[in-house]
Amino acid sequence: MTEDLSPAERYAAARKRAAEQATALADFREMYDFGLDPFQIEACQALETGKGVLVAAPTGSGKTIVGEFAVHLALQQGKKCFYTTPIKALSNQKYADLAKRYGADKVGLLTGDNSVNADAPVVVMTTEVLRNMLYAGSQTLLGLGYVVMDEVHYLSDRFRGAVWEEVIIHLPESVTLVSLSATVSNAEEFGDWLDTVRGDTEVIVSEHRPVPLFQHVLAGRRMYDLFEEGEGRKKAVNPDLTRMARMEASRSYNPRDRRKGKMVREADRERERRQRSRIWTPGRPEVIERLDSEGLLPAITFIFSRAACEAAVQQCLYAGLRLNNDEARARVREIVEERTAAIPDEDLHVLGYFEWLEGLERGIAAHHAGMLPTFKEVVEELFVRGLVKAVFATETLALGINMPARSVVLEKLVKWNGEQHADITPGEYTQLTGRAGRRGIDVEGHAVVLWQRGFSPEHLAGLAGTRTYPLRSSFKPSYNMAVNLVEQFGRHRSRELLETSFAQFQADKSVVGISRQVQRNEEGLDGYKASMTCHLGDFEEYARLRRELKDRETDLAKQGAAQRRAAAAAALEKLKPGDVIHVPSGKFAGLALVLDPGIPAGRSNGHRGFEQHDGPRPLVLTAERQVKRLASIDFPVPVEALERMRIPKSFNARSPQSRRDLASALRTKAGHIVPDRHRKNRAAAADDREITRLRAELRAHPCHGCDEREDHARWAERYYRLRRDTQQLERRIEGRTNTIARTFDRIVALLTEMDYLRGDEVTQNGKRLARLYGELDLLASECLRDGVWEGLSPAELAACVSALVFEARAADDALAPKLPSGKAKAALGEMVRIWGRLDALEEEFKISQTEGVGQREPDLGFAWAAHQWASGKGLDEVLREADMPAGDFVRWCKQVIDVLGQIAAAAPSVSGEGDGATVAKNARKAVDALRRGVVAYSSVG
Repeated sequence: MTEDLSPAERYAAARKRAAEQATALADFREMYDFGLDPFQIEACQALETGKGVLVAAPTGSGKTIVGEFAVHLALQQGKKCFYTTPIKALSNQKYADLAKRYGADKVGLLTGDNSVNADAPVVVMTTEVLRNMLYAGSQTLLGLGYVVMDEVHYLSDRFRGAVWEEVIIHLPESVTLVSLSATVSNAEEFGDWLDTVRGDTEVIVSEHRPVPLFQHVLAGRRMYDLFEEGEGRKKAVNPDLTRMARMEASRSYNPRDRRKGKMVREADRERERRQRSRIWTPGRPEVIERLDSEGLLPAITFIFSRAACEAAVQQCLYAGLRLNNDEARARVREIVEERTAAIPDEDLHVLGYFEWLEGLERGIAAHHAGMLPTFKEVVEELFVRGLVKAVFATETLALGINMPARSVVLEKLVKWNGEQHADITPGEYTQLTGRAGRRGIDVEGHAVVLWQRGFSPEHLAGLAGTRTYPLRSSFKPSYNMAVNLVEQFGRHRSRELLETSFAQFQADKSVVGISRQVQRNEEGLDGYKASMTCHLGDFEEYARLRRELKDRETDLAKQGAAQRRAAAAAALEKLKPGDVIHVPSGKFAGLALVLDPGIPAGRSNGHRGFEQHDGPRPLVLTAERQVKRLASIDFPVPVEALERMRIPKSFNARSPQSRRDLASALRTKAGHIVPDRHRKNRAAAADDREITRLRAELRAHPCHGCDEREDHARWAERYYRLRRDTQQLERRIEGRTNTIARTFDRIVALLTEMDYLRGDEVTQNGKRLARLYGELDLLASECLRDGVWEGLSPAELAACVSALVFEARAADDALAPKLPSGKAKAALGEMVRIWGRLDALEEEFKISQTEGVGQREPDLGFAWAAHQWASGKGLDEVLREADMPAGDFVRWCKQVIDVLGQIAAAAPSVSGEGDGATVAKNARKAVDALRRGVVAYSSVG
């Protein structure tokens, strides 16, 4: 082919090849034994030209290659690169990968409780660590050239998402940003925002999965394809699945069923039994055996419950499943013993080590946040090595940890979201099934959903077919953010910075469409105004008088209706059992005997909690022998007792004979009485002075005599209706414009009231708050300010600080948490009182927790466990009393350690060498007391 080129063309091609070989990308590509995909090359080329990049690609497509190229560029250019991740486990994994590639001397790690080689040119960290560095003006930022934000779509997270936006907004302009995201439907919108706040940003979107994914449904003994095989992008749902779902939805067989008066034929029953025998939800061991026989292991089964993950492993062990041969078993034991050598035998027993090891040796394991971090890391390592072939995991595993499998199994399409059981979203489904298919190992990946009662193939097809989901900002200002911003930029500039957030960008963009509608409405209003013009006078004024008259008549009518309802309710409340009444309207109008006068208006405690009632609801026996509970709607006018009669003690409302006898007695007693007709009161409008005045003004107006008056009036009615709609749209625009800045203003006003800010000056109190990061930052600052923690021992201080971080997984109001006695108990009580004071202040300044701003109530549920552990008690005793999995215990201890470290840094700024310094000293001692045993074992991060 080269021979066909002219000398000039051959020379140009050689020049191009030489230029490509001279790039950093050429050197980088040689480090890998596989070729790069087009989207990876495009992103790397954009990075090398100095642009920022946003890469949106499916899970497992290799977008982290672009992040690694940023690391390569930084090292080549003599700059620093920070690689941020949302969770510590991901940070640990990335640190290990980069240290292996570039050498441990060039790579560092910074997480909330660990620091390894922090001054290295490449540092892996959690996003919060970088945010804290930016606010503190850390010297570590000097020479920073690149920041990689892995899993940047995490900014949608309603609890932690704001941190991602803070970092993006506050990074120095000289830093090149590499944003790696799952496929989101509004990547271009997010890219536009990055372009606005970070400068030139290239958006690279790839929807191509390097390993194709096939979707299946496992029902009974058979695995069905979700989609029919066929050409074209639009895939049809497998008709077999649709037929099975329809059949299951039909009513189940009952031998007493009749068809056109005849018994169901035996052949029909047999056919139905055979059909139904094909549909059931297979058990967990059965699923793993099925996948093994089809060659679809290793597999991750997602179960949205920790306890169910552990139960699944036990079920597989009891079923005698063995997925490893003797050689693999020996290798597993060797790796496990090496990784857990530092843990004492007594702790291993408490942690369920031997049961866990038995599962691992058989190639089966659980993976969830309740496990000890060391145990989780061992499971991850063994799975990647192919020594564990079946993992039962909660959805936290899908967050980005490098644990690809050949197959992914979903037991259900419903999960508990912290408040209710909700369907998983298309985004969550994509994230979970994205683990299926190992690049370079598998030709195809498989997603398997288990058949469940009420299963809808169409719903699953919708989840599987929706490849993307929108990225929504969860950004909200906080107290700590406010003082840090004011200290660095002043109030005015801080307000402007917050206006550049993605949250405000999205809100402003949504306003554009509404603004266009307002413009169209205003053009319509001009047209309506012209059409209602009258040659005799100002018709707009005449229309206003008509509207005022109509509004006044409507108000009086409503008042009259309300008064009649109140009078009717008051009359019903006077009724007693045995009163004979005439029900004025409704289905049961006529003579009736009151059996039970019903409950008074207001709230009553029903089977669903408190229920609202608009008035008494008497239980009556009608003359037609029906016992019914009537409602206020049956009594549009007041009702009075016509007569009284005795209700026999033997009367049973459920007995037809009792009802017949009593109804007969009712007709005999009062059947001849004719009820008084309710006289209608004179309408309030007839005597209303305002209505009289408005009617007089209308008659005197020049337009009243116009021949086309009603025609003009119709245009005027349209005009006022459109103007009302336009005003509502304008209010919506006002509500969405500057929303973040308005929240910031309210926070600043509260902080000014509490002497944290004075104009653009940050007070000593504010400087202390600037060092405290967390959900209860202001509460922690107030506790330091009021000296609540002075005089506490390290263990007591650990107990108090635990209330700032701990949140129970499920609300349990049945039992009050166990608390340490003495000073710690008093200090915890004082913390709750301070929170009450702050809560009242937030209400006064209209700062709402429902909007994600403000201080939640401190949770005392971990105080006893933190106190006991910091006091030196054994793991067995602490876990037993706390009734908590080891993984949760370790995680909460680490979070307490993190906040104790912040308090140690903030406390001396309060009182110099006095009480604040004592609190700081005890905080450091508490950190040492907590960081022992299992809390210290947890490998790197």
